[in-house]
Parts: sequence; C-alpha cells; structure tokens
Amino acid sequence: MFTGIVEELGEIVAIEAEADSAVLTIRGPLVTEDAVHGASIAVNGVCLTVVDAKDGTFTADAMKETLDRSSLGALEPGSKVNLERPVRLSDRLGGHLVQGHVDGVGTILSREPGERWDVVTVSLPAPLTRYVVDKGSITIDGISLTVVKAGADRFSVALIPTTLALTTLGHKKPGDPVNLEVDVVAKYVERMLGDRVETGGAA
Repeated sequence: MFTGIVEELGEIVAIEAEADSAVLTIRGPLVTEDAVHGASIAVNGVCLTVVDAKDGTFTADAMKETLDRSSLGALEPGSKVNLERPVRLSDRLGGHLVQGHVDGVGTILSREPGERWDVVTVSLPAPLTRYVVDKGSITIDGISLTVVKAGADRFSVALIPTTLALTTLGHKKPGDPVNLEVDVVAKYVERMLGDRVETGGAA
C-alpha cells in the first residue's frame, strides 16, 4: 500500500525487452537505501517487485499485462519516473490509500499555466468515470491529487509548485500518457451496494 506522495524523481537506466516481459533498471538512490530482493516500489504508480538493488539502482520485472495496461510500455532509457516505497503502519497518511494497481491510462489533454500552479486536464476512460468526482482523490502516475472538475470523459487537477518541481507532471505535455488509479474506497462502496441490491437488502 502506498500514499501517492512521491519520494523521489528517478530515471530509467535500461530496459531489456523479452518475449512477454521486460526488465527495468531504474536509478533511485533514496528509495534503494533499504531496498532488498522482494521489496515493493511504486514506479509511476505501478507496484513493482525489486529483483536486485545496488549502487543506487534497482531492477524489476514488468510482465506483458503490466506493460499493456499501463504507460510503462512507453518508457525508454532516460525517462523520468515517480518513485515511492510502501507506507509503514507508523507513517502519516499524507495522500490517500493507493494500491499501485493501475485502473487505466489517460492522456494529458491540456495545461493551463498559472502564476504559481498549473491546471492540467486528463482524459478519463469511460469505465472509470463513475469513480471520479469533484474534490475526490485520484492517482496520476503515482501522485495523489484532488480532482478539481470531473466531466464525462475528462477531469482536471491543479498542480502546486512542489508537484511541478518534484514529479514527472512538471514536464509532461499534451499527448503524453499517464497511469490512473481511482480511489479504492469508491470501488469497495460500489461493490457493497451492488451486493445489497442483488440480495434485496435495504439501501
């Protein structure tokens, strides 16, 4: 489990493509300080398992399913990535509950620069529309953000200077793909209410 508070802006060092997977080598001196084989690290919002960690880098396997259902397949050596280690039970929950399981890929539609922040509009895949509401939480490339405005096929978020400076969203441009994870609480509520309707329980 993660919080969507990016710890470090890492970099893709190498990608070894295989028939149905890829091995990613990622530079991240901070997140590898205590990384061991089998540890989890979120890379642009995708929970990956550390295979090896040394000299400030770590390697992780990405299966074809992961590459197909996220924007990781579009990465190349030199690409910047958001990195976060799992939350500890003793930590403050600075963002919101993030699983590291991508629900869909959106596309940045526009950026509106402000004096101190940018408003970014992102396309929203149709199956996710019901989970995104004004002032609700959403994760973009592993970043916990608050929805400013939710529409039928898009939503907007406001990026503060810290987010612009310390995450990939500081330099993403219209047309770039981004990983989206909706609020897991909304999905659980939908499931529970659906079960009650199916069994004839009171709403």
